[in-house]
Amino acid sequence: MEPAGVEPEPEPESRPPAEEPPGPAVPPAEEPPGPAVPPAQEPPGPAVPPAEEPERGEAAPEPPQVAEGPPPVAQARRPSGPRPKAPAKRGGAGKGGRAKRGSGRRAGEEGGRRARVTVDSSKAKTSLEALKISLRQLRWREFPFGRRLPCDIYWHGVSFHDNDIFSGQVNKFPGMTEMVRKITLSRAVRTMQDLFPEEYDFYPHSWILPEEFPLFVAEVRIMKESDPPWKPTFIVKPDGGCQGDGIYLIKDPSDIRLAGNLQCRPAVVQEYISKPLLIDKLKFDIRLYVLLKSLEPLEIYIAKDGLSRFCTEPYQEPTLKNLHQVFMHLTNYSLNIHSGNFIHSDNVNTGSKRTFSSVLCRLSSKGVDIKKLWSDIISLVIKTVIALTPELKVYYQSDIPAGKPGPSCFQILGFDILLMKNLKPVLLEVNANPSMRIEHEQELSPGVFENVPSPVDEEIKVSVIRDTLRLMDPHKKKNKDTHLPDTCMDSKQRFPPISGRLPRSNLQLPKFAIVRSQLSEHSSDTKEDLMEPGSAEKLEHEISKNPEASLPSLCLKQVFPKYAKQFNYLRLGDRMAALFIRFLGVRGIMKLGPTGFRTFIRNCKLYNSNFSMASADILYIDITRRWNSVGLDQRESGMCLQAFVEAFFCLAQRRYKSLPLHEQVALLIDFCEYHLSILDEKRLLCSRGIMAHRAALATCQPDRPRPPPAIHAPLLNRTTAANKFTDYRNHRS
Repeated sequence: MEPAGVEPEPEPESRPPAEEPPGPAVPPAEEPPGPAVPPAQEPPGPAVPPAEEPERGEAAPEPPQVAEGPPPVAQARRPSGPRPKAPAKRGGAGKGGRAKRGSGRRAGEEGGRRARVTVDSSKAKTSLEALKISLRQLRWREFPFGRRLPCDIYWHGVSFHDNDIFSGQVNKFPGMTEMVRKITLSRAVRTMQDLFPEEYDFYPHSWILPEEFPLFVAEVRIMKESDPPWKPTFIVKPDGGCQGDGIYLIKDPSDIRLAGNLQCRPAVVQEYISKPLLIDKLKFDIRLYVLLKSLEPLEIYIAKDGLSRFCTEPYQEPTLKNLHQVFMHLTNYSLNIHSGNFIHSDNVNTGSKRTFSSVLCRLSSKGVDIKKLWSDIISLVIKTVIALTPELKVYYQSDIPAGKPGPSCFQILGFDILLMKNLKPVLLEVNANPSMRIEHEQELSPGVFENVPSPVDEEIKVSVIRDTLRLMDPHKKKNKDTHLPDTCMDSKQRFPPISGRLPRSNLQLPKFAIVRSQLSEHSSDTKEDLMEPGSAEKLEHEISKNPEASLPSLCLKQVFPKYAKQFNYLRLGDRMAALFIRFLGVRGIMKLGPTGFRTFIRNCKLYNSNFSMASADILYIDITRRWNSVGLDQRESGMCLQAFVEAFFCLAQRRYKSLPLHEQVALLIDFCEYHLSILDEKRLLCSRGIMAHRAALATCQPDRPRPPPAIHAPLLNRTTAANKFTDYRNHRS
């Protein structure tokens, strides 16, 4: 749906044939094969993909193919009887003529219609139905059982653990599932809270169990002694839990369950938000979909609409009597759906699951500053992704090292956000695999269920998947200097420049989010009524040429690098991760060994009279031993990124005293990058000297016969070493 007055999205350069209808395309495998046409009588135009495209599980062997696309018709179905001779003007007889005709057809196909994007959906799992709808709307080719040939996009339902994919794009990042677990997310945000405490106040105060259980008890006791009326509530979340499994509320640290088994199932305990924003006396949260398009460079998109999941019992502040009432305190859909009060509704404005835009519309009617709310939410998302990216890059280089074949990655994340009574957004968690199901189970009789379509889910999730695919379209012409336009908003409602902390009322809410709930599903009819005479025929012609012309505007809004200038100062973790990855040494590992740490200290010139190399070894041993005792990944020995960050903080505090921590760390990063740049320059000069000397040896004394390589090699090595030493001395002077 698209409100009237919205700017139309510019059409891509490549277009399908004009005679193709704008409706959903039939999957290629279902197209009936037509009669074979002799090559001499073959009509020009794009070739129809054959119905016998090889898929996994087929008995017939795959014909050899050089490039993507169907084989020539004459080779696929050769008619019986003598072949008619091709006219001389079409390239002559024989294989040469046929090859030219084939290349001409391919050129015509590229000029008139681009090849359809291929998507492997064999591992899509619960997101399969929404993906199928999206592919039909885009007219892309789906391979539900996989494919022997490479596909453009691989859609995985859970995580990326496929070492057989060497090209294309995958909708999962390596390590993302591990990065957004409760403990790992808390550690990443805590690191940023140490550097920028005021910028990362949107995450509740957290403790990691069991390692920080004594600290949790001590801090709670101190806070109670300093403020006797304070009666806190805490929520315990198992590290690997999902869908509300194992979550419970406590009033006192002594109420934590299974204290002896926390080593087997570690958890995070957080301060419970006891004063949330209520609608109809019900607590609710927001599921917002975020597309991480790439890590390097960092690109973030946010969906302009999401889901609001409501509790099914009226909210009351937690007491000892109602702590166990999960339908009152926990907003998880997977829990509340089992409540007798859960309401399935086809209306986006009512029910236990609604669109976020309907909630915004209701808040706006009560005078709430929606601009500030959107500003705070976007700031929260950007800062959270910035906290996650350093370790994600370590995971990425471990699975897909630079310089080796591998796919590029993107991923849709689910951000669960709670609004406090004062409208401040609070991050609850990040989901690497947000549910993309567009139906729900309905119990017909005891123990008998059926899947019923959910219009609210389909409206939000299909648009997110479809527009994610549109952004990742590999056949679109890439322009590094420009980005996709913001076509979801009127030109006067575009997001203006924002500051790093996103001050109040400076981020405008798109009209799309306010009026979407008030628009009918067929809003295009209203738009046509407002068009100028003759524009309807023009629109129909454009749709026939380009299938994307019939699609609504992109529902994903780019927020980074659009606002990079306002948030780049927070990316100290990325710079530390770059130093860490540089000294890992062997590709594919994720922990820094003692030799790599010593090389880091030596190359960055961090040793001096007050900090010797022996002190660096002691620092490495102490920090690595403590982090390894936490019970993290024990498959590799060495210093993980989080331990390296702690060591880096110690070095920064030792070198730059009486400064805020983020300034100390920034200065030390600058110091390390400066000395590494000098080292790289020396290596470049040495390599240039070697190449210049080799060229001189190759051109000197051209009349004399050149000695054999075995005799000349020692002389070249000695000359190279002398030249290298000379260049180094000249550079120092």
